[in-house]
Amino acid sequence: MARLVARIRIMPADAESNLDSVLQSIKKSMPQGMEMKGHAIEPIAFGLKAIIGDFLLEDAEGQMDKLEESIKSVEGVGEIEVTNISRQSVKMK
Repeated sequence: MARLVARIRIMPADAESNLDSVLQSIKKSMPQGMEMKGHAIEPIAFGLKAIIGDFLLEDAEGQMDKLEESIKSVEGVGEIEVTNISRQSVKMK
C-alpha cells in the first residue's frame, strides 16, 4: 500500500500558546502507523505563528480522518487546514 504525505497548517488556539509544547504533544498523540516527518513555524500576522507539519500515513480509508482528529484533540490547537496531500515519493514545495 502506498504511503501519503499530508501537509497540514496547525493554528494555535490563541496567540499565547507555546508552539513547542503543542508540537511535542502532537508528535506524542500520533496514531499507530503515522508519524510527523517534519515541521516548520510560519508567521501569520500580528505575532501569531502556525505550525506547518508534514505527516506520513497509509493510503487507506479513514486514515486522514484519524490524523485530523488526533491533531485537533491536542490542547493548544485551534484550527487545522490540510494544504497538500501527495504520495511519499513526490517532493512538496
